[in-house]
Amino acid sequence: MLPPTIDDVREAYQAIRTLAKITPLIEATELGAQTGQHLFLKLESLQATGSFKIRGALNALLHFSPEEQRRGAIAASSGNHGKAVAYAARHLGIPAVIVVPEDVSPPKAQGILEAGAELHKAGRFSAERFAYAHRLVAERGLRLVHSYDDPHVIAGQGTIGLEILEQLPDVSTVLVPMSGGGLISGIALAIKSLAPRVRVVGVEPQGANRFQRSLAAGRRVALERAETVADGLRVLEPGELTFALVSRYVDEVVTVTDEEILEAVRKLLRYARVLAEPSGAASVAAALFGKVREEGKVVAVISGGNIDPQLLRSIL
Repeated sequence: MLPPTIDDVREAYQAIRTLAKITPLIEATELGAQTGQHLFLKLESLQATGSFKIRGALNALLHFSPEEQRRGAIAASSGNHGKAVAYAARHLGIPAVIVVPEDVSPPKAQGILEAGAELHKAGRFSAERFAYAHRLVAERGLRLVHSYDDPHVIAGQGTIGLEILEQLPDVSTVLVPMSGGGLISGIALAIKSLAPRVRVVGVEPQGANRFQRSLAAGRRVALERAETVADGLRVLEPGELTFALVSRYVDEVVTVTDEEILEAVRKLLRYARVLAEPSGAASVAAALFGKVREEGKVVAVISGGNIDPQLLRSIL
């Protein structure tokens, strides 16, 4: 697989406008006062399906051949990517099968079913879901829409980078939650291609720091386990494409604890009136707890807002 280019991101930006929104970028004055930074929030939590995933999913499905459209798509996902594939597939008239973890967040599972997709559950970690999905690919001739290691998916996610530069041209640093790396790969590719002065910083859970370890080793490292409250950030190993792009374009990767993530969820709701799931709040946790020092304008990408109501109740 060849990595996407900035031209691929620009093409994706035009292609996905039929379904994906241009999301707001707002100044978080009260929250920024607590971090000592000029903080802005890129609200992908307000995106169609409640997360950034619709961008990459739709762009990938738009590249299906007529025969692939007839056979159908399959995705292995902690929830948000699966919901996005199901939603985009219904929009395009493509059958969809989604494989989620056994402990999938109920709102995410419900969203997948409401979009008309076939739902399967397998294990807790991404490797188990992908193994199950690959069996169905072999049995039924479906085409896999990878949640992060796909050039069309990465290009779709990169459209967020284009929007940030348009909405806040003098941005200094962009903080991005990291799992398999599709989101930060696309954003970093777009931003570094057009504004190389802007720092791009990835944020991982302390219990799932696969990119931090991989970058230190100079090769992809697979974790034995990924323990974190952020269910969307439990991938065990960086993707092949994403590791190459992160190595080239991302300035730094920092980690945050589960306690810091949950505090970010609380403070986002209290001081910015923004509802974020733990995975989506990791970027703000890095700002709140001093993991990144920056005097200029900082954008934290809120990657999703599909939080389990029971979890939100316990957090509050």
